[in-house]
Order: sequence, then structure tokens, then C-alpha cells
Amino acid sequence: MATATIDQNQPSPLSEAARTGRRFLRSIRRELRYAMATTSGRIGLPLVTFYILLALVGPWLAPYSPTEFHLADRFAGPSTTYFLGTDEFGRDIFSRVLSGATSIIGVSVAGTVLGLLLGTLVGLTMGYVGGKVDEIVMRLMDGLMSFPSLLLALLVLTTLGSSHINIVITIGVVFMPSVARVLRSATLSIKTMEFVQSARIRGEPALYIVFREILPNTMPVLTVEASVRLSYAILLASSLGFLGLGVQPPSSDWGLMISEGRSHIADSPLIVLSPAFAVSTLVIGVNLLAEGLREARELPKED
Repeated sequence: MATATIDQNQPSPLSEAARTGRRFLRSIRRELRYAMATTSGRIGLPLVTFYILLALVGPWLAPYSPTEFHLADRFAGPSTTYFLGTDEFGRDIFSRVLSGATSIIGVSVAGTVLGLLLGTLVGLTMGYVGGKVDEIVMRLMDGLMSFPSLLLALLVLTTLGSSHINIVITIGVVFMPSVARVLRSATLSIKTMEFVQSARIRGEPALYIVFREILPNTMPVLTVEASVRLSYAILLASSLGFLGLGVQPPSSDWGLMISEGRSHIADSPLIVLSPAFAVSTLVIGVNLLAEGLREARELPKED
């Protein structure tokens, strides 16, 4: 009786996923080191690092609970008690800004990662397989890309409902088509190179070729794409919060804070200006970092 044999040289999906994750982290560290050689990177990376640290420790640094009411101190101005004053419910604006960093950065990063994973999977697969399947899937991606990002996010989020998980899914779905398009283009150019053809001649399985030969060579493109998508994710998450479809009250989401405070801007301008400044400087930092990564790709590199 014939018995099935297992090819010990064929990588398992789990082991390849782990290796891919490690390679991606090494690529990020390498690209960030290169970005620090540019002016944009030297400004953007510290700014982004500051907000990441704020997201991690901000809730513990806040002097008050972000949902704690001090009705006797409504619309209080900046003071040693309330550094940025209070809102219409007497909540400390400074504490709400600190706590809001965790929500918006966590949702934006998670949504960006999901979009990169989905887009990379589709782009690599379709770029390598090609043929009619590639044409059909990429036309579907083009159809999704024809929708404005905010409109597509509203459609998805209205269907799923408002929650942190659903916002992450929404951002991932919105970003998947554009990431897939970029990765497919990179795959099409890489799969014709000699080292990929050599792997095919050696009889390497498709999984090996895609994850061990093609994907590592797309890491610089993927790193830049991740930084660009992250800035869009922050703006998208803030816009959804502003429209009331993101994190719901009484959460201290920055977009929601701007929406709630706009009718009271005459009484206390910092209700709106504080979260708006946080969103804008974070997006500027991410964009500068993305620009630094793009500039770094043109610089000579030494390993």
C-alpha cells in the first residue's frame, strides 16, 4: 500500500508567518535607522515616538479621570488645577487629551496593520498567480478604490455598528485595495528577476517563493506604505469620531472631543484646540516620518 510522504523542506504556513513577521520588524528597524539620516526623519520619528509613549502611559499620567465631572468648575480656564481648563461638564481637558491618545493611536495602528495584512496577501497572491483570477480580483479592488475613503468607511461602519473592533475592521477594509495594488505592482516587477526564476527551476513550492523570495524584497515598499497609511488612518478615525460613528461618549476620543466642543468654542477654545492640535501634530509627525523613509530609499546604504 502506498503511503503519503511529507516534504520536510516545504515550509509550514505558521513558520513562514513567524519568519515574515521577524523580517518585517527587522526591515522596520533598518528603514527607521536610514530615515534618521534625513531631516524629515529626524523631526518625524521623535514626534511619533512621543505620541506612542503618550498612548502607552498617558492614562496613568492624567491627573483626573477623563470622564470625571466637576460641575462647579464648568468652562474653567487653564490653571494649576486644570492645566488646559475644563469642558461643559467640568471634565479636565488635559486628562481627556492624554487618555484619548490611547484610543486613536491604538485603533489607527491596529486598522493599518489589518489593512497591510489583507492588502499584502491579496497583492502578493494576485501578482504571482496572474491570469484571469488576477484580473477579476484586481477589478474588484479597483471598484472599492473608486469609493472615497470616508464614504466607504461610513458604509462599512454603518453596517457593522460602532465599536473599537468594528472601526479597526473598517480601516482595514478601506486600506486593503490600495495596499494590494502597490504590492501587486512590486510583485510583478520582482517575480521576473533571476533569483525568483532560479527558485522555480529548483522546484521550490509557490509558498516558499512568495514568502522567502518575493516578500522580503517588498519590505522597503511595505514600510513606506505602512507609514503613509497610518497618517490616513489617524485622520479617518478622527473623522469617524467627529461624525459620531467612531468611539461613543463619554470616551475621550480626539475626534469626538472636537465634535462635542465645537458648540462651546467661544466659552473655552481649548476644548477644541487641544485635541485638534494633538491630531494635527501627530499626522504631521507621521507624514514627516513617511517622507524621511522615502528619502532614505534614495540614499546609499551600508549593512
